[in-house]
This record gives sequence, C-alpha cells and structure tokens, in this order.
Amino acid sequence: MSRKHNFCAGPAALPESVLQTAREEMLDWHGAGLSVMEMSHRSPEVVGIAERAEAALRELLGIGDDYAVLFLQGGASTQFSAVPLNLLGDKRSADYVNTGQWSKKAIAEGKRYAEVNVVASAEDSNFSIIPAQESWQLGADAAYLHYTPNETIGGVEYFWVPEVDAPLVADMSSTILSRPIDVSRFGAIYAGAQKNIGPAGLTLVIVRRDLLGRASELCPAMLNWQVAADNDSMYNTPPTYALYLAGLVFDWLKAQGGLAAMETINRRKAEKLYAAIDGSGFYANPVELASRSLMNVPFTLADDSLDKTFLAEAESADLLNLKGHRSVGGMRASIYNAVSEASVDALIAFMQDFEQRYG
Repeated sequence: MSRKHNFCAGPAALPESVLQTAREEMLDWHGAGLSVMEMSHRSPEVVGIAERAEAALRELLGIGDDYAVLFLQGGASTQFSAVPLNLLGDKRSADYVNTGQWSKKAIAEGKRYAEVNVVASAEDSNFSIIPAQESWQLGADAAYLHYTPNETIGGVEYFWVPEVDAPLVADMSSTILSRPIDVSRFGAIYAGAQKNIGPAGLTLVIVRRDLLGRASELCPAMLNWQVAADNDSMYNTPPTYALYLAGLVFDWLKAQGGLAAMETINRRKAEKLYAAIDGSGFYANPVELASRSLMNVPFTLADDSLDKTFLAEAESADLLNLKGHRSVGGMRASIYNAVSEASVDALIAFMQDFEQRYG
C-alpha cells in the first residue's frame, strides 16, 4: 500500500511505525488474546498502558511531580469551559489574548463564566502578528491569563512565554511536543490530541497541583480537574484506544531523540517551505516573519481563481488536505511531527512545477 502525503490540520498524520505497531497488535495485544479496544479500562493491562504513557510524556516534557497529568475527553473546546470553571475560584475576572479563531472561541466560552478582559488583540492585523507583551493591558486581579501559543488556522505562533503574575494557561493543541517547553512556567496546559499526540478523542491537561480544588460548585464532575486527578483520569471510561496510540507516539518521539531533535527537524521543514513561498512571486504567506508557525503554514496564490485547480492537481499528486480553513481561504500545509521532510519536499516540488505552468 502506498502512503500519501497528508497535510491535514487535524485529525493529522500519525507516524507510520506507530500505525504498523497498532496494526500488528490490533487483534492480540501482547498475547492477551484481545484488542486494547476490548479491554476493561480497570484491567491491569490498560492501567499499565496509561501509566507508561504518562511516564513517557513526563519524560518528554520534563513534567515534575508538582503537576498532574490528565487524559480526558471532549477535545480542547471542552476545556474552554473547564478552564474558568476550575480556575476562577473566588475571583470574577480572567485575562485572555486574542490571536485568532481558537482564541476567539476560548474568549466566547470564557464569557459564560467570567468577566473576560481581552488584554490584546491581533484582529486589526487580520491575525497576522503576535501583539508584543508591552502593549497588553493586564487586569488588576485576574484569576489567570489564557493564550493560544499556536493558532492552527491563521498560522501564527509565539516563540516566547508571557510573563504574568496570574497563572498562565495555554491551549497548546497544535504546537505541543513540536519543541521543548518549560512546563514550570505554566499553571495549566491543555491540548486536543489529534495533531501531535494521537487520534481524535483524547484531550491532555497538565495542571499545577496547587491549582486543583478551586472548581466552582457549578462545575460538572466530568470537567472538574480535581475529580480527574483523584481518579487517575478514570472517573469514567476513558478513550482507551486513543490513549494506547498516544503512548506509542510518545515512545516514537523518544526514539527520534526527544523534543530537541524534533524541533531541529520541524524548523528545517518549515524553513524550506517558507523559503519556497517567499522566493516566489506566485505564492504568499500573510504572517509576519517573527510569528510564523512551525506547524501550520497558510499560503495564497497570486490568482485565487486557480485555487481549485491547485487543490485538484495536488490531490492527484498524492498531496492531501491542503485547502485552507473556510474562514480564511487559500491553502494551508500543516506539517506536524509525523509529516516527513520528504513530504514537505514533495509539496515544494509540486508548488514550483505548478507555478511554472500557471504563473
């Protein structure tokens, strides 16, 4: 079977070796005589899978014992509600930075529970920049500051961590595990799995333990981080197969040399693609140089009437899922960890050929 080049923003490409292992273990996991999908989440086998996955993730990210690691459901969007429900405590307001579509959704949901102070917004620039922190108008008594380190749709990424007094909360869905981070600088990190962690259906939350136990009385048990921590992420049946696959991805990342090695590869992939765009009079990227994402690269054609032709010919060349998000149009190549350098090279070669024929 020939594997195609998958540039989907999520659910995204998974490492081929992970898929091969999953295939080999599909019917009979380690001699158990059944699939992981068929096992009780209370069984020693699944508990062991979860424990090994957590240990591998802690090693990759350098997560200390003062942080809880939670494997949850509901996607990152559910955490838009869980964050204020768990962190407001006796405060009323929270700070948010608006750098794109996912920030806007987090802000809209936050307003259901808190007085949201938008400390800075890049909307005036059509979300093509990250506002400098010197321009932020922080609240006087915010329960936390929420930001989105990488905006999947707009292709902007922070390469610095905000310095604030309130606990820092980050939606890292589309950047986590792409490069090292200092977890100790954050109060809470959350991420949907379907980009760099594993298949859709699993959500990761990393939260400093001293922030647990603050949940509102209105907080449902399924959104209460303390409940999840007290039950080792098994208050109800977790997405066991997604967790199993995530563990395989964590092991794969370790085998690649860890996150420092992945950053080197990811930077090289992104630099190649941006160089091809910038060196062309046919393609353009709207994001300021300092804020260009390593994971999500949007680009436009000089003549947008060629968009459909570009996408059709790209698909014929085995280059899949390059259509930009419906809210911004154009193209987008998501080049997450599992997207190989060879795939990026194939995309660049196609883009150059397309420009020669239509430019």
